[in-house]
Amino acid sequence: MAHKTDIEIARAAEKKPIQEIGAALGIPPEHLLPFGHDKAKVSADFIRSLADRPDGKLVLVTAINPTPAGEGKTTTTVGLGDGLNAIGKKAVICIREPSLGPCFGMKGGAAGGGRAQVVPMEDINLHFTGDFHAITAAHNLLSAMIDNHIYWGNDLGIDPRRIAWRRVMDMNDRALRDTVVSLGGVANGFPRQTGFDITVASEIMAILCLAADLDDLRRRLGDIVVAYTRDRNPIYARDIKADGAMTVLLAQAMQPNLVQTLENNPAFVHGGPFANIAHGCNSLIATATALKLGDYVVTEAGFGADLGAEKFFDIKCRKGGLRPNVAVIVATVRALKMNGGVAKADLAAENVEAVYRGCANLGRHIANVKSFGVPILVAINHFTGDTEAEIATVMDYVQQHGSEAHVCRHWADGSAGIEPLARRVAALAEGGPSQFDTLYPDEMPLFEKIETIAKRIYRADEVLADTRVRAQLRDWERAGYGNLPICMAKTQYSFSTDPNLRGAPKGFGLPVREVRLSAGAGFIVAICGEIMTMPGLPQRPAAEAIRLDEAGLIEGLF
Repeated sequence: MAHKTDIEIARAAEKKPIQEIGAALGIPPEHLLPFGHDKAKVSADFIRSLADRPDGKLVLVTAINPTPAGEGKTTTTVGLGDGLNAIGKKAVICIREPSLGPCFGMKGGAAGGGRAQVVPMEDINLHFTGDFHAITAAHNLLSAMIDNHIYWGNDLGIDPRRIAWRRVMDMNDRALRDTVVSLGGVANGFPRQTGFDITVASEIMAILCLAADLDDLRRRLGDIVVAYTRDRNPIYARDIKADGAMTVLLAQAMQPNLVQTLENNPAFVHGGPFANIAHGCNSLIATATALKLGDYVVTEAGFGADLGAEKFFDIKCRKGGLRPNVAVIVATVRALKMNGGVAKADLAAENVEAVYRGCANLGRHIANVKSFGVPILVAINHFTGDTEAEIATVMDYVQQHGSEAHVCRHWADGSAGIEPLARRVAALAEGGPSQFDTLYPDEMPLFEKIETIAKRIYRADEVLADTRVRAQLRDWERAGYGNLPICMAKTQYSFSTDPNLRGAPKGFGLPVREVRLSAGAGFIVAICGEIMTMPGLPQRPAAEAIRLDEAGLIEGLF
């Protein structure tokens, strides 16, 4: 088994017809829109019929700050869902759809790994059911309609210098970060500077992931502020009359996608905002549907708990009225060594001291998640090179910090390798309601919300923002947006904005260089440090190794 790649394991899976997976959840076949034999969308009518059912228990899987050594958060999410089913609980998994950018860039796929995967792995990592293409199309339709409105007389009085809406594509392409459009003369419109973001950073993606239904989707799309007039009055997407057509493009994409794990357990894979530049959670409609269908829902939030978990609690739970019962923080011995100063090339050698130093990163995440009032457990995602002394160091550290850690071997053994953690998750979830609360109240001023996240979650000494940023936040408060939560955009590799500052840094300032209003999604984005909303490809992109073999099968996708 160890020599097989993830894609080889996934390809050998004994999948059940998707109608059988739906039937196990009580979804009639007529309420499934099949995409082939192994994936389907769930109808809006069926979802509406679930409104009066009670909710199951909600389990969040988060992690330490990511490193090149790998943490395996999605793998653990899938494994824990399988583990809960294996001990007799009716559990549903909810994860995000992968973006093509990382698949062809440096991160690879996002369907789990080893014996803890969702399938069909190739489809999920590539075009899947077309949701990202629909989001890209809806976003760029709005872009085209804005420029078209200006071309045909500009009745709304849009100031071309104050257009806030960019274009998107689901690929890493640094050359498109800043562009000039409409060159070539009168027939092509009015030249202006703009740029592209990656689709997962689109406000349309965030709206789709936070909307309750199609009516809510259209309302939110109409609320998007796309530009301003010369006297600074906002222009909304509904003023451009784009919200109806955008809703049409997104109608099918709003339906959650049902697939299965290697152990034939149900999984919703829907929505995909990044956690470093967006809110980093799967769709609210998928999570809410799963909570009606299962006794347990295991979901994840992207990157480390300083980003994904904070946004899960402060944005998704706040907007959706969710109350998580348990949080699981994933760590690996290898990643803790890197946080302790060990180079990737030296990870194979036992280094108990480095593991202990690196545990400072884990300890801060434990304290942060506990501050939301949610019980936590630590999952040590096991690698074959981990030594007993290194594992014992992590176990002891976690115990000293008032929690408990479990060694999990789901990558190699599937549900059997994670059953002890599954039993403890169930015991905690059933032991009583969590004391969950958000980090800050709605009525706190916007800049104070940024400071609260920076100081309490990142441990920054101060927030560095010029008068332009502070004035913009005050303007939005006067315009009625002061009650919105904050979505921090910063590097995922560190608590700070310096990606090379691993561990648990202190004594730094958090620079906020720009703020963006996402009025339709319902949050303010604070862009920190050098983070980019359009990533670039690495020196050797993963795309170089992806190809079809002589049998027509995909190679190199991981």
